[in-house]
Amino acid sequence: MVKAAARHILVETKKQAEDIKSKIAKGEDFGEMAKKFSQCPSGKQGGKLGEFTPGQMVKEFDLVVFSAEVGKVHGPVQTEFGYHLIEITRRG
Repeated sequence: MVKAAARHILVETKKQAEDIKSKIAKGEDFGEMAKKFSQCPSGKQGGKLGEFTPGQMVKEFDLVVFSAEVGKVHGPVQTEFGYHLIEITRRG
């Protein structure tokens, strides 16, 4: 079974997610941005979600984590919870 590890930042609007993604692209630390802006409890840990397998996260999230490039910031990805920026830290 394939497993992945990721961290994310969850915000209410697509614009917020895009603004944060832009800051990260300019050198801001993903973990610090998660602590400052994420509405998910994982934000306190820099957005770390730990390790999981397909089907444990909502469909839209899973699609990105198990198909997109590792080590890059993906998103905004819309789910029922809001807009996510997702960084896949490991998959295999």
